Amino acid sequence: MTDTAPPIPQPGAGANPARGPRGPGGDRGMRAALWIIAAGVVVAGLYWFRDVLTQFALGVFLWLSIEAVARGLRRVLPGLPRWAGLVGAVLVVLAALAAIVALVAYNTRAFAATAGDYGARIDALLARVHDMLNLGGVAPELRDLTATIDPAQLAARMAGIAQGLVGDAVFILIYAAFLLAGTRTFAGKMRAIFPGPGDRENARALIGSIRDALEQYVWVQTVCSTIISVATWGTLTALGLEHALFWSFIIFFLNYIPTVGSLVAVALPTAFAAVQFDNPLMVAAVAAGVGVWQFAIGNFVQPRMTGLSLNLSTVTVLLALSLWGSLWGAVGMFLAAPLAVALMVVLAQFPDTRWIAILMSDDGHPAERARRGRVAPAPPA
Repeated sequence: MTDTAPPIPQPGAGANPARGPRGPGGDRGMRAALWIIAAGVVVAGLYWFRDVLTQFALGVFLWLSIEAVARGLRRVLPGLPRWAGLVGAVLVVLAALAAIVALVAYNTRAFAATAGDYGARIDALLARVHDMLNLGGVAPELRDLTATIDPAQLAARMAGIAQGLVGDAVFILIYAAFLLAGTRTFAGKMRAIFPGPGDRENARALIGSIRDALEQYVWVQTVCSTIISVATWGTLTALGLEHALFWSFIIFFLNYIPTVGSLVAVALPTAFAAVQFDNPLMVAAVAAGVGVWQFAIGNFVQPRMTGLSLNLSTVTVLLALSLWGSLWGAVGMFLAAPLAVALMVVLAQFPDTRWIAILMSDDGHPAERARRGRVAPAPPA
């Protein structure tokens, strides 16, 4: 009887139980696991370093705003030197920030001057709601609801918040200043990172497309928010709502937060109207007066101006608001849509992640923005 030697396993044949399956399926599984681990590490880093990252993100936002204003000035004045355009843009942006600070200070003083009247008005509102709901017993008063608040502790907390805002503003300005100063060396860095002309041009076009998309989005939001705020101020003034300018100012910034911001913009002045007016019809008029501008501008004017600058599905916007709001708070909600736009444009350039960009987009064509930015879109996987 002839002994037959067992066959010698060939490289790549079968699977090693200790190492798991081989082949395309195993490679895809390994890549998926690495993506999940990398995403977890990134999310953890975004949360743990949120204080520094939010300052840097706002610094980048301020830098892009200054660059956009500078390019606008050079388009209006073609012979204007680049340094003069930057100086003019810095002055324009700083003037806008100073106007915002002055408006906040003015409205704070106005609220403080009439703060004594609001306690009695809130008590009257609580009594009306108590009677309307037939709750029985004695209606609660504002002092009952605020009895557990320690004035000294509240003052200390407000002082800490103010100090933190000042510190954040200083760091944001520093980041923006250094980013502006580093712009002149950016071309040399691009040549060092991408020696090949084709890769360098693709990278430059990708960065340009992201910048253009963010600038257009911010421009559209600013114009639409201004229109809504002016129209709302006129409506609230005609209805006799106190501090109409303050509420219009708040609405201007809330409109930078997609979907949720519009709802809050209607709710806040309506709640204040319920405190000021005894007549429910006046409260309904304030809600309708604010809501009609949000609906009209948001559904008819803004989509025509936005075009493909956003191109995010509603689900993507809501998820971005939830994610960035959880990570970075109010700053994250303010930056959620621009960050989602930038992420979608980047993901559309790589075959392994293009499907994510397709899911994020509104029309299923996230590479359309890349083509407008002259970046070669990734081929289908």
